[in-house]
Amino acid sequence: MPRNSKDKYEQSSFNADVTRKTQAYQLSEEQANHKKTWTELEITRNIRNLSSNLFHMTHLTALILKNNSLLRIPPDIHRLVNLRNLDLSFNKLRSLPSELGDLIQLRELNLNHNHLRILPYELGKLFNLMILGLVGNPLTKDILTIYSEPNGTQKLLTFMLDNLQVNTPQPPARPWIPLARPSVTRASCIFTVMCYNVLCDKYATRQMYSYCPSWALNWDYRKKGIMEEIQHYGADIINLQEVEMEQFYNFFMPELKNQGYNGIYSPKSRAKHMAEAERKHVDGCAIFYRMSKFTLIKEHLVEFNQLAMANADGLEHMLNRVMPKDNIGLAALLQTTENAWDNSPQDAALMKQPVLVCTAHIHWDPEFCDVKLIQTMMLSNELKSILEESAQTLRTNNVNISDPSNIQLVLCGDFNSLPDSGVIEFLSTGRVSQDHKDFKTFSYKPCLEKILSCDKPNDFTHSFKLASAYNDEIMAFTNYTFEFKGIIDYIFYTKNTMTPLGLLGPISQEWLTQNKVIGCPHPHVYSDHFPLLVELEMVPTIPSPMNGIIRIVQVTNNQTNRKSRKGYIKAPYKK
Repeated sequence: MPRNSKDKYEQSSFNADVTRKTQAYQLSEEQANHKKTWTELEITRNIRNLSSNLFHMTHLTALILKNNSLLRIPPDIHRLVNLRNLDLSFNKLRSLPSELGDLIQLRELNLNHNHLRILPYELGKLFNLMILGLVGNPLTKDILTIYSEPNGTQKLLTFMLDNLQVNTPQPPARPWIPLARPSVTRASCIFTVMCYNVLCDKYATRQMYSYCPSWALNWDYRKKGIMEEIQHYGADIINLQEVEMEQFYNFFMPELKNQGYNGIYSPKSRAKHMAEAERKHVDGCAIFYRMSKFTLIKEHLVEFNQLAMANADGLEHMLNRVMPKDNIGLAALLQTTENAWDNSPQDAALMKQPVLVCTAHIHWDPEFCDVKLIQTMMLSNELKSILEESAQTLRTNNVNISDPSNIQLVLCGDFNSLPDSGVIEFLSTGRVSQDHKDFKTFSYKPCLEKILSCDKPNDFTHSFKLASAYNDEIMAFTNYTFEFKGIIDYIFYTKNTMTPLGLLGPISQEWLTQNKVIGCPHPHVYSDHFPLLVELEMVPTIPSPMNGIIRIVQVTNNQTNRKSRKGYIKAPYKK
């Protein structure tokens, strides 16, 4: 904050002894008995006490109480949740209520020329505060020293938030939602899949998450909680986004290796053009798999900027909008082991069921919804090519694959797209209109016609039969910050060969509300995303030399009260 912004409160022109209501009633409106809302209130009449009725005026955005004789501010001040400007200068205040910290919309707080010696640490919660007036108070030396520094207001708020005691209890365990019973009459592979954007250290800044204490943003603190959460749920396949290269090799891989996992990783494309010191801090995607259930056949990297350049054909917005974004997808061709199967099939060949697991991190900016959709469409085409290539690879490994559709697909990641977006429409329905609103005014048709099928008039299509394990009826948000709350993370599965048996439910809304958790990360929540977890039952789809083609059976998601068969959901972790 510029130093001279504090000086605005040094001006003492308090001659008016009036009560002012801005946007007051207009005469014509009074005659018509229509009230016009006013949002600012100024009281300067040398008052000593405030009426309780004042705190029912929750519509106020500005409250000016300067030049009075107030000795205290009632705790009920917290009710004025819409205040942007609160002026308490030139009073006789010796203390402030901690509830003042609940006015998180405050932009200006003037406390000049009172008798304040200390400030409540709760003021650190005022993360939107731009101007703080403290001149003329006998404050302690440590407060004044921080306040007098350049950008002193923000430094003081950070200091106070970092020293505020956390009394919020741990959130209750997220519920396990049973969906269907596992088969008892046929061979099936039951496994769990996790999708989790862990928020890399580079992005976890006070500028981005100023409502979170600095120590709770620190990677050394967060990584322990993230790993405890991953290990607590014990998924068989773990898909992570925003994993820094250094953290993959020095933290995630060693920790999960000890738990029986192996993994693959790739940073975003820009890492290729960086020096080693910078490259290690680039984030990317990781896939871990439990080695007792799966073996890795081959890994595949999907670089959206390379695909955009290869298919641009000189199209300006393909080059200027899509190509500069260095997001990636990462895929692992896995094969099941004997341990992965329940009701083990007689034919050992069926135990080597191939599964392609893909995770992606799509571009974030809402202004680039066209880029998100193009990236997703390019990803679907790459997956098609990967499946065709994988079928050939498996045949050379003596796996009897007659068709790429014999390889099953799990697709998940941070798609940065809401359920009503073109991205999710395309993945869920297998089609998107060529004039979908998410393409904006840009015509990508010449490029996309080369990449995708156009089986229906005016539609771009893909052949995967995918369903999303999560929807907004199950979970209202997967990303939870002060500025945004919504579903942008997904787990898709091949719906005619896989059945979700259960999934991890949402974090307690009651806990968020009662503890005024306005956004994450939080001392008890280690990322701004919540992990997703689904238990899937997969039937074999590869041809059997003994029995011919295994018939694929469509299974409906019958609601049951079945508890987690494998005990994946344990008691909530307590420190």
